[in-house]
Amino acid sequence: MTASLLEQLADLPKAEVDALIRAMAPGEANAFEYDWRYRARPEQLPPAGSWRVWLLVAGRGFGKTRSGAEWVRAEVKAGRRRIALVGPTAADARQVMVEGASGILAISPGPERPLYEPSKRRLTWPNGAIATTYSADEPERLRGPQHDAAWCDELGAWRYPEAWDMLMFGMRLGADPRTVVTTTPRPAKLIRDLVRDPICVVTRGSSYENRSNLAPAFFDQIIRKYEGTRLGRQELDAELLEDTPGALWSHGSIEASRLRLAPDMTRVVVAIDPAVTSGDEADETGIIVAGKDDNGHGYVLADLSGRYPPIEWARLAITAYRTHRADRIVAEVNNGGDMVGATLRMVDPNVAFTAVHASRGKVVRAEPVAALYQQGRAHHIGTFPQLEDQMTNFTSDIDRVAAGYSPDRVDALVWAFTELLVERMPGEGIYELYRQQAKAAAQPSKPQPAQTVPQPGSMEWFEAQKNKG
Repeated sequence: MTASLLEQLADLPKAEVDALIRAMAPGEANAFEYDWRYRARPEQLPPAGSWRVWLLVAGRGFGKTRSGAEWVRAEVKAGRRRIALVGPTAADARQVMVEGASGILAISPGPERPLYEPSKRRLTWPNGAIATTYSADEPERLRGPQHDAAWCDELGAWRYPEAWDMLMFGMRLGADPRTVVTTTPRPAKLIRDLVRDPICVVTRGSSYENRSNLAPAFFDQIIRKYEGTRLGRQELDAELLEDTPGALWSHGSIEASRLRLAPDMTRVVVAIDPAVTSGDEADETGIIVAGKDDNGHGYVLADLSGRYPPIEWARLAITAYRTHRADRIVAEVNNGGDMVGATLRMVDPNVAFTAVHASRGKVVRAEPVAALYQQGRAHHIGTFPQLEDQMTNFTSDIDRVAAGYSPDRVDALVWAFTELLVERMPGEGIYELYRQQAKAAAQPSKPQPAQTVPQPGSMEWFEAQKNKG
């Protein structure tokens, strides 16, 4: 792990550092504070040579956002005039790339700071350069505009990969248009293709490399929870993980049936897998909106899962129920019991609600739904990164402790498609009874305590005879 020049200076005695700063010419100290070349670690600086795309794949807290913002600032000073800033959503572009703690406004010194006009989605620098923010949720907005530079954040979380294609078609200004991509790794097709593209230079980094600049609590909580897990390897160590052996779903099967738009629906449901508790350490509440058409195909329309208190997930589910014109909410009630239905009806007393009970294990319930994907009958409308990560890591022996999370999004997906598409087998109840009996028979039997027989003629014997009679 390499250190920035500033970090190397910090290791020197204070007297030497003070002497170096006093030796600077007037104005140099202020320039030093904002000069990214001194603060950046080598991995945070753009690669040398000729390239069209710089893909910075790194773990959480590595400093990806700062690297992207500083690259834009440097390119504006070098003469770029039309820059695209593309985030997963419009809110991400504004709150992270522009206004965030490491965003463009925060890292720009006063004389260089651009004028930000949120209503126009535009930043204008004193030298005339203009950057426009875009949402990857709206690929059509990128059809037409031309740029000579672009910064794309969290490419792995873009719902519509077509946004990348539209952006690339517009990278045609100037003699050397360039794009920087800062993202946490996901085995999405778009990222895998970029890694193999000869015009793309890839830089990798882990969360540990920026430990000196992160809050100790981040490592105390996050590292303790995820270090050594598969999710930690992706989110902290920045490993680009492929399909998990034995998983019920693969990235290939999901990708093959992905669609841009959904057809007309004959039924739509909102499925909920509620968490037992709420808070930062609690499991997520899975909330999936899905529908089916008249050809018997199913479609995932939205993933609204997250960590919410009960009244909040109820409001979110009811809003989705109304927005998507669903005909029913389906929710598992094994843990919450009557509380689940009561919470929903606090928000909307007239909501159509079906309580479902998990009488079988997660894997047994999920297998018929996984078969729908293999048959090409289940489709995702756009990309759902967190849901798809859970799906492609869902194995028959999944261990939530080893995985670092509970697959609540998958559970909600299974309930949704079970309600819409999985046909119940005639006589399913008796088969389930036989299955449970076979499982119980396969378990090693506990030794029974030996029964004593009273001696004939004893008081115990006479008492036993009397009880028989």
